[in-house]
Amino acid sequence: MEANLGDAPTQVIWQCYNPRMSTRFEDIQKEISTLAPNEKAALARLLIEELDQTFDGDVEQLWIDEAQRRYDAYLKGEIKSLPGDEVMRRVRARLK
Repeated sequence: MEANLGDAPTQVIWQCYNPRMSTRFEDIQKEISTLAPNEKAALARLLIEELDQTFDGDVEQLWIDEAQRRYDAYLKGEIKSLPGDEVMRRVRARLK
């Protein structure tokens, strides 16, 4: 396999690549390419959690609690909703 050096994510992968792991790595890479997008996302999350030594399992529950708090506030009329297009427009403007 040849890396496209103009492609930054590919370049990073190949910089970490060890020729001794070639067969196994290539087999895994081929297998991953057959996964559905949601399976790839689940695998990515699993790998990130495994690599991230600072992972806090409580964070997910905290975000669920926060989402529920916001949804309850919306139902009570304490906060208003915005159309998705408007939210994305605002986010893009902030990132410029």
